[in-house]
Amino acid sequence: MLAGRSLPLGLSSAALFAIWFGSETVFGASSQFLKEGLYGVIEDPFGASLCLVLFGMFFARKLYTMNLLTLGDFFKERFGKKTELVASLFLAPPYVGYIAAQFVAMGLILSVVTGLEIWQGVLISACVVTFYTYIGGMWAISVTDFIQSTIIVSGLLILAITMGYKAGGVATVLKDIPRENLQFLPKFEFKEIVLYLAAWSVLGLGSIPSQDVFQRVMSSGSVTTAVRSCYIAALLYLTVAMLPLFISVCIKHLYPLQLTGDTQLTLPHMVLEHTGLPVQILFFGSLLSAIMSTSSSAILAPSAIFSENFVKPLVGQKFTDQQLLMVTRISVLAISLIATVMACMRSNIYELVGESSVLSLVSLFAPLVFGLYWKRSSSTGALISMVSGIITWIIFEFYKISWPSLVPALLVSLTGMIAGSLIWPSEKTVKLSNNV
Repeated sequence: MLAGRSLPLGLSSAALFAIWFGSETVFGASSQFLKEGLYGVIEDPFGASLCLVLFGMFFARKLYTMNLLTLGDFFKERFGKKTELVASLFLAPPYVGYIAAQFVAMGLILSVVTGLEIWQGVLISACVVTFYTYIGGMWAISVTDFIQSTIIVSGLLILAITMGYKAGGVATVLKDIPRENLQFLPKFEFKEIVLYLAAWSVLGLGSIPSQDVFQRVMSSGSVTTAVRSCYIAALLYLTVAMLPLFISVCIKHLYPLQLTGDTQLTLPHMVLEHTGLPVQILFFGSLLSAIMSTSSSAILAPSAIFSENFVKPLVGQKFTDQQLLMVTRISVLAISLIATVMACMRSNIYELVGESSVLSLVSLFAPLVFGLYWKRSSSTGALISMVSGIITWIIFEFYKISWPSLVPALLVSLTGMIAGSLIWPSEKTVKLSNNV
């Protein structure tokens, strides 16, 4: 699950960089950028990079020194077994949509290149990624991430240079972008500012309480490596993520009349139709590399949570380590199967990724932050925060309002954490107060 906590800085940084650099960055973000400009991609890549910076600043050191196997273990150590079980139920499900997004992306690639139906590409991709995740766990993921990250950067850089040259240079391409598409800051209006902060929060805060970020950081060989790899990965991610956006603008400049239909397919179609075979190999090779590295860790994360924080507490000492390992591997197969079914039913990559992060934000963010930094936080407060946040989010998703549903849900979760801890303090807090 944690590659023996032995990864050097290079492998650790590559593994963290590869967390999100997949379908949502290359397909989803480039598509959103063509529609809405920079304002439409605040969530990813900017929010994703913010998540890594914040994790390195406020969470990596504290969690690493606790010597935990999963993020669910934190809730057990801090709040008790009941909270661990509930937290595990909220930790695992969000990954299904995220994994499905990666399978959709690989299905799209195989469809464009080979002419297969998308669902057939999804099935093939799911089998390949599930196979090496099942066999090698986090160590296999980390090694392949390092190799794949090299391919990703090389492929996208060469493609960006090629397309930029065809379009007449960087200056020519940038002049073609409408000024409103380069707007990065919100208008000075309350609602606009809240919507802007909500976009930053989806991945920026929502992915902090996630097992895949946790397991990659905790796999580092030392606490210093863990912290530094967060910063290196954030810088690398934000830099490389600009390449698909630039490539999409080049395509819009060169072939404006061909931007019809599903804009998620624009990039692969244009590469296939208007570049030579070497560039095509680099582009599709880097794409598949990026998405495989992203999806493999996303499959392992909920599997680790299910076996370590759900099955293990329920069976007690009845299972050996070897049996628990088998439970984890069976979980890999089951979760991959569920995600494959979802991928065949839904195809919007950006929405699938966003929804998965929002679930973590409205249920687990407040208990994690207060559990680390507020000594008076209690198990009851954590439970109220998790349950009330999710319920509020579901209600506002069903009864649509003009605000993102994560805004009231996060506020309710934070309020529940504080109020619950003050009204029903933990036994340790009560004893401390009595002694004082």
